[in-house]
Amino acid sequence: EVQLQASGGGLVQAGGSLRLSCTISGFDVGAYPIGWFRQAPGKEREGVSCITLTDNSTSYVDSVKGRFTISSDSAKHTTDLQMNSLKPEDTAVYYCVAPCYFYSDYYYEPAYWGQGTLVTVSS
Repeated sequence: EVQLQASGGGLVQAGGSLRLSCTISGFDVGAYPIGWFRQAPGKEREGVSCITLTDNSTSYVDSVKGRFTISSDSAKHTTDLQMNSLKPEDTAVYYCVAPCYFYSDYYYEPAYWGQGTLVTVSS
């Protein structure tokens, strides 16, 4: 059974930081990218960041580049998302996903989703 357990959301003021963590079990994290999607109120889901554990290659949606950093620990099967300089438009439910593929105008629906963790950024 595949399980994705995310934590770390919360309320923060604009300009602040949060760190999301996700532990994945039952999924071959060495074979596919893993990462994070989000869904803001009234908006569609979007890919935020993915990481490939074999070579640590990463991808980010344009709106978070330079502010968010994804990392992973292959031994622990975890991935973290460090979010700095948060903006009100980053407010969303963040989901740990596997596998993780997204491009500028489409994404492949991840087969597995964590339960979601709410990030609220106040102005």
